[in-house]
Amino acid sequence: MYSLLTARSTSSLQKKLDLWRSTGCRVALVPTMGNLHEGHLRLIDIARLSADQVVCSIFVNPVQFAEDEDFSCYPRTPDDDMAVLVEQGVVDLLYLPDVDTIYPYGTDSAVSIQLPALSKDLCGAMRPGHFNGVASVVLRLLNLLAPDVLVLGDKDYQQKILLERMIRDLHLPIEIVGVEIHRESDGLAMSSRNAYLSAEERSIAPTLYASLLALADALRKGETNYSQLELIAIKKIAAIGLEPEYVTVRRVCDLAPAGLFKPDDKRIVLGAAKLGHARIIDNVRV
Repeated sequence: MYSLLTARSTSSLQKKLDLWRSTGCRVALVPTMGNLHEGHLRLIDIARLSADQVVCSIFVNPVQFAEDEDFSCYPRTPDDDMAVLVEQGVVDLLYLPDVDTIYPYGTDSAVSIQLPALSKDLCGAMRPGHFNGVASVVLRLLNLLAPDVLVLGDKDYQQKILLERMIRDLHLPIEIVGVEIHRESDGLAMSSRNAYLSAEERSIAPTLYASLLALADALRKGETNYSQLELIAIKKIAAIGLEPEYVTVRRVCDLAPAGLFKPDDKRIVLGAAKLGHARIIDNVRV
């Protein structure tokens, strides 16, 4: 009968990991901030295909939130999360560290990661220091667990690219597996922050995805006036009531801007907008 094993301390975590490593098991990590939804469960399913043992971590990381952001009210649903994982029956170990475990010297004096310039672009321009905070906690989790595989969703595409860069640059022997965006029936990318949306806001939120789809379709038809296409998408988003932050066409592999494109480069359309208390991000590959 399936039972969900949990670890809160470093010692209990290491005890289980040592047992797996002694038998040659391949371990996958799915890092989350909890409030799990079907998108998270899809990551876990993919992790199972990539490894013998699957660890899901839940940790709301304070250092990736700015002072004016939603750290204090970010949805924390540990009991519901455990019930969801038990029902799914895929995770071998749930890791639930506290802040003192992850940051033993406190968050104010913690060692931090400084990511390259991309971390200050796009979402990084809107959330200064955010990606450095993400990288700092992910590196700690990787050091604690030493997984063979790290499973990340494509919704946070800039984050995925930056974490890939960190892992390569620091020579960590970890494979990154990316998972396609899991969407609601109307196309809205699944996100824990969608819970912030009112009924009216929820009805117009998919407009961001629709606008990115239209831009991607124009690119597939051969249009290359990127700035004009981006402006059209931004106007469409704003007209429906969202507050656009950016819409941009970038290179898939490294998010380089259009001015650096080569003829055979794969492209991706990314966008972000605010809607009420929620911030929505999405992307579409061309």
